[in-house]
Amino acid sequence: MSDYTTRTQITAEVNYFYDRVLLLRATPMLQHTKFGQVRDIPRKVGTSSIKFRRYESLSAATTALTEGTTPAGSQLSVTDVTATVYQYGDYVTITDVLDYESQDPVLTEAAEVLGEQAGDTLDQLARDVLVAGTNVQYHINVAYGVVVDAERRTNILATDVLNATAVKKAVRTLQNGKAKKLRKIVNSNTGYLTTPINAAYIGIVHSYTLYDLKGATGWIPVEKYAEKGDIMDGEVGALDDVRFVLSENAKKFSSAGSGSTAADVYATLIFGKEAYGVTRISGEAMKNIVKPLGSAGTADPLNQRATSGWKATFITKILNDDFMIRIEHGATA
Repeated sequence: MSDYTTRTQITAEVNYFYDRVLLLRATPMLQHTKFGQVRDIPRKVGTSSIKFRRYESLSAATTALTEGTTPAGSQLSVTDVTATVYQYGDYVTITDVLDYESQDPVLTEAAEVLGEQAGDTLDQLARDVLVAGTNVQYHINVAYGVVVDAERRTNILATDVLNATAVKKAVRTLQNGKAKKLRKIVNSNTGYLTTPINAAYIGIVHSYTLYDLKGATGWIPVEKYAEKGDIMDGEVGALDDVRFVLSENAKKFSSAGSGSTAADVYATLIFGKEAYGVTRISGEAMKNIVKPLGSAGTADPLNQRATSGWKATFITKILNDDFMIRIEHGATA
């Protein structure tokens, strides 16, 4: 019997290591997913779809009761939101020559790079869903005279930068829509457990937007918070009832605005509790898959190729447009 240590003996530990490397690289990037409800679909239930159900509020009962007369009563109503989970993934191929010539731990480096790609992919998928919401506020500071359709993206100038007035108006809209503040977020270290935070609406901003927000009246940078115990990954400051986190994936509509050179238009998302949901298949949220040299059988007869890849199940769905608003605005060049 051979005394060699083979993949048979160490497969589990090696795969766990690569999984861990990938997840550590992927998770902190997911600004657009960590504030939603996380609802996993169990494996082997015959579907990749989930139904979120919301019971609607009853109207206030402001009519006085008549003595001895039973009122008509009210009926409960529900709103169902359905989402279907999809698979995403990618991989890289590593040759045997690269493996034995390189001084780098190639598979480990591959897991790190793939982890960044996985995080970037899921973040952008979530962002594209969220910025398609119907609750939008166009921040336009210039006078367009009697133009009826002034409130639109194509009329935004680079000088129409995000300021305190725009943020306060967005907060007013959320409050009018009965949006509750968030008190907990998805833990960035695990991707599913929650961490408590001080109650606030959350805003996701681009670095170009942050540049302008720093000059806004009432802006409090994160380093000047009175309490620093629950600062979130990527949090940069607060204004009014909104705590802002930075993401380079914050949506930018390139050359979509106005001016002699069409301005870039930035979308700042501000939302409250249960504005959107994130769904995966239980146990299939994120996997790193390593196929070592020699694992492909006759498809790789000379053991020349190894692969490392990731695969995830994922969907983001807006649950209530009244709990989320998108401010479209310009940014200082």
